Amino acid sequence: MLVVQAPLQRFTFTGEAKAMGEQAPFTIEQFYKNMLEGKLLGGKCKKCGKVHLPPRPLCSNCFSKKFEWTELPQKGKLLTYTVIHVAPPQFQGMAPYAVGIVQLENGVNIPGMIRGVALEQIRIGMPLTLDFGTCTTTQPWPQWPRYYFKPM
Repeated sequence: MLVVQAPLQRFTFTGEAKAMGEQAPFTIEQFYKNMLEGKLLGGKCKKCGKVHLPPRPLCSNCFSKKFEWTELPQKGKLLTYTVIHVAPPQFQGMAPYAVGIVQLENGVNIPGMIRGVALEQIRIGMPLTLDFGTCTTTQPWPQWPRYYFKPM
């Protein structure tokens, strides 16, 4: 008896079929889908190893177009920050708020909002952890998932 097994399939965020074990598409759409799953993934260049966040189609270091997803650590320390008092219209309801650059445990520096702490208590070097949510604005603004930092 001959048994033929079809390859396992899964669907991407856009509904395209792809074989199990195959890497998820390297798109900004997949980046946001990963965030919906509580994962911050960057694009790691297969040629030089540089990690890009958000992902991009061309490595800024070696100009390679070959990338793979890599999960980034969710803990880091605050390198610098600023407090936004005059915000764009879609964020005016949040002002004043802090935005900083956080160095993750693997050395990658990423920007993000800092929430869950009084502005007066924010300090350079403070340990922060990553969290996920959506932007709650009253203005028409895309409601895609976002990451932010909060104190540990």
